[in-house]
Amino acid sequence: MQHIDEVTAPVRVSASGKATPRRIRELLMSTWMLILIATVMGIVGQTMLKHGMNQMGPLGLSAETVPGIIWQIVRSPYVIGGLLIYGFGTFFWLVTLSRIDLSVAYPFVSLNHVLLFLIGWLILRESVNPLRAAGVAVICIGMILVARS
Repeated sequence: MQHIDEVTAPVRVSASGKATPRRIRELLMSTWMLILIATVMGIVGQTMLKHGMNQMGPLGLSAETVPGIIWQIVRSPYVIGGLLIYGFGTFFWLVTLSRIDLSVAYPFVSLNHVLLFLIGWLILRESVNPLRAAGVAVICIGMILVARS
């Protein structure tokens, strides 16, 4: 199936001579997988970072507290794990950017906002007011409009 997609997908040839998809609907299955992996790893990494920082509590930032904060971060398995996972997600995102235009790829970052909103609300038990929920709904509508363009 992927071989067929690669052969028949409508593409545009860039100035560098590379063929790139013109629109979201024309992305190859392998590119969709890269976007999915980058998105999931980014979300898992951010969630782990938040959980690790919640365990530390609110931190005051001053010249005297920086070494202690760094030490707390280095000792937190959730923060270190979150940074590693987020870093691997960034790697897959960079590979994605090598394949498609930024204007096609970047709207998928909005998906992170929506999914992190849901994780914050459902898993981390963050409070959600109607205005914040409406903002996420606007993001979803924007994603639909971009996908249809």
